[in-house]
Amino acid sequence: MKYTRFESLPVWNSAIELSQSIYQLTSTAPLNKRKNFCDQLERASLSISNNIAEGFERGTTNELLSFLYIARGSAGEVRSMLCLLERLEPALKSQITELKRDVKRFQD
Repeated sequence: MKYTRFESLPVWNSAIELSQSIYQLTSTAPLNKRKNFCDQLERASLSISNNIAEGFERGTTNELLSFLYIARGSAGEVRSMLCLLERLEPALKSQITELKRDVKRFQD
């Protein structure tokens, strides 16, 4: 199948869903005290879908691949931050564990 718009890419849609879940997590009461942390986590998660979109719009396979690797790096950043958050907020462990599993899909 040939994709003509990044919005049709399954990986981009998964990245948007991940960002939506991250934004929902960061809006919860226990995280209100961690504004800078949450801001960085949100930006890193958004970077995944943005890099997929930018790479797609560049129009060449080499540039797309390059941006996919950048998106993969952003997924690593998100996963690392979720690992720390899991230690800082044990009450959110199950929700964070699920998000880490979702992020790992971008790195497999």
